Amino acid sequence: MSQAAVCVVGDIHGCASALAALLPLLEGRAESFVFLGDYIDRGPDSKGVIDLLLDFRRRQPRTVFLMGNHELMLLDFLAGQDSSSFLHAGGEATLASYGLPPDAGPDALRTRLPPEHLAFLNGLSMLWENEHCICVHAGLEPGVHLSRQTAGCCLWVRDEFIRSRHGFDKTVVFGHTPFVKPLVQRDKIGIDTGAVYGGRLTALLLPQREFISVPSQRYSYRPEFSGDQNGQFQCGAISLAVGKLLRLFR
Repeated sequence: MSQAAVCVVGDIHGCASALAALLPLLEGRAESFVFLGDYIDRGPDSKGVIDLLLDFRRRQPRTVFLMGNHELMLLDFLAGQDSSSFLHAGGEATLASYGLPPDAGPDALRTRLPPEHLAFLNGLSMLWENEHCICVHAGLEPGVHLSRQTAGCCLWVRDEFIRSRHGFDKTVVFGHTPFVKPLVQRDKIGIDTGAVYGGRLTALLLPQREFISVPSQRYSYRPEFSGDQNGQFQCGAISLAVGKLLRLFR
């Protein structure tokens, strides 16, 4: 069994049990590990997920944690800037994992967050690159240099990136948009396989392009999502909202 250069892990969304099952399958399989964000919200144990990730990094120092849009919404909530987005996107489950009621405010959560959890959230990176791939939570703006990518694209983009015919110099590994099974294109690989929706939690070994995944339980029901012919989960209402956000970030 050869060791990969990098192992990339998709969206977790509070599914601590699935993460606990996946991590032992990954250790020793790669030199570096990258987690694509969306560790929190919707699933039952966001706090437990962060605990598991911090413990994993203590054992595997070459571990990188990227930011997802859900972590950004949590940070905005903690800063008192936007409570509705965080709560409507599954934040109530995150509050519950810290022993807080759904109407708890930012001050209550700041009090309950362990210092290392707050440091974890504030230390998340936007992008990671090596000779094999570029890792990002949601995607990249085609034709724009990595140094000029915006948070709007890196954390929120969907179809504009996924369906773009622009060629990227390296394989872009992303999460954010859930698929029934990994999306594999010449220069894009999507590995959010809907763990919180009863799908699987998926990791990718590169350069081998080997997938490792474990089943998960359904913790969130999203009736507005349905698989299209490509196995992609789509949502028109969310796409419209994301479009507005992208315009704000440009």
